[in-house]
Amino acid sequence: MRWPLAAVLAASVAAWALPAAAEDCAVLAGPHPGGVVVTAARPVVPGPAGWQPETTSGYRPLPVTVPLCRVEGTIEANIGFELWLPDPAKWNRRLLGAGVGGDAGVYNYTDMSRRVGEGFATVTTDSGHKTSQARWMADPKVRVDYEHRATHLTTLAAKALAADYYAKAPDKSYFLGCSGGGRQALKEMQLYPGDYDGIVAGAPGPFMPLISVRMMWFSLLQKQNAAAALTDADWDLYERASNAACDANDGVRDGIVENPLACRFKPAQLACAPGQATGCLPPAKVAMLSEIVAPMRDEAGRPMDKGLLPGVRTRPGPPSPLLRAMWADAVYDDPAWDENSFRRTADLGKVNVIMPHLRADSTAIAPFITRGGKALIYQGWQDPSVIAGPTIDYYHRLEAAQGGAAALAKAVRLMMVPGMYHCHGGPGPDEFGGSGQVAAPSDPSHDILWAVIDWVEHDRAPERLVAAKIAHGDVVLTRALCPFPKSAHYDGVGPTDKAASFACAIDPQLATDR
Repeated sequence: MRWPLAAVLAASVAAWALPAAAEDCAVLAGPHPGGVVVTAARPVVPGPAGWQPETTSGYRPLPVTVPLCRVEGTIEANIGFELWLPDPAKWNRRLLGAGVGGDAGVYNYTDMSRRVGEGFATVTTDSGHKTSQARWMADPKVRVDYEHRATHLTTLAAKALAADYYAKAPDKSYFLGCSGGGRQALKEMQLYPGDYDGIVAGAPGPFMPLISVRMMWFSLLQKQNAAAALTDADWDLYERASNAACDANDGVRDGIVENPLACRFKPAQLACAPGQATGCLPPAKVAMLSEIVAPMRDEAGRPMDKGLLPGVRTRPGPPSPLLRAMWADAVYDDPAWDENSFRRTADLGKVNVIMPHLRADSTAIAPFITRGGKALIYQGWQDPSVIAGPTIDYYHRLEAAQGGAAALAKAVRLMMVPGMYHCHGGPGPDEFGGSGQVAAPSDPSHDILWAVIDWVEHDRAPERLVAAKIAHGDVVLTRALCPFPKSAHYDGVGPTDKAASFACAIDPQLATDR
């Protein structure tokens, strides 16, 4: 876009300060302060079918139908980022950071493509490396960039570039992420309180090193005891039986366990009776399942965590590549490291030293709150990857640090999602505008991003959200999500598949469980 010649001549006195928004977005290309280099800045004008960037990652984009300026760049050479700037006439004066999960190395095109059409300038980073980069965790700088620096530096670059392009800075900035993206969200709130006005952190794993030890240890136990190793079918059986036993605890049998803390199902209940060959587990598998769901113990028999909630399944098979990289590359810098030498206590201590900011459990968030920041944390009760217990424990620690539950709830709230797996999926509702989920633009009652926007900009704290379950394009049920320690209570009258039949009320067990 260019100013008409007459307008340029009329403003000749200030022509030297011509804002970049008045020029083709290509003027953003080149070096910028802070080690930022824009390697490409191109206008995108979608055709009738929309435009999508190419990617092989799991963050698949939706067709983009609005014109934008696509900015690609690097920071300090190794941190990659993309910034999409919608047409100035369509910009809603907000910046949205899109978090990336797992071992990162890719861009979150899913949330970018969904939200740019709502008017957000959207930005994402690969966290300082590419998926093709072998043994990236062996590089100290890349490790720290992955832990927290890349997201922060990308945010600063995006704000500056947006201000250049639009000739005005964003009015407000928001961050949306789940899993590793949720952890990035917490790190922003904890370390860089001025980066974002509102934060949505899904399945954030505040104690990620400890969760990683749990995953590693029990994967190894099953690898070393093949006869007791649990298959997907075994976990299906356990999940079905546990859910069936506890489904009605909330007053309605609908396939969704509202509060697994109230469930008392034990793995021993799946033991095969004499002569029984199906729908049960043999003794070795019952013992393995019982050990996995119980608190993990250290070498001296002391509990290291609180175990798994009833009905929560885990990832079968060998340790994931990310877990191996954490110790083989980051801790020991030895590609031939023998994972069978893994030690729970010692190796947890070592990863906490070599990657101290992999944890996102700091409760020092007063600067974020003082400047008016708001945060919504969401967590699936049945998440098998980033288990729910540590997220609840972290929220309790925030309550204590901020002067109690009522004080914390003025700025930070936790939404527990019944029946949801990791960021999405599971028997319960899993669509409410979270990262990677279907959006409800401008609707704070159905979209968690817009709920935090409404909280920041209009001081309306979310008292409930409506989450949906979508199958084959149709909404098959809706359910109320409530701010912790409330949960959804059925009214005993209305349709059990409608959120309107459920009210949010204090759950005594959630309010007292520590």
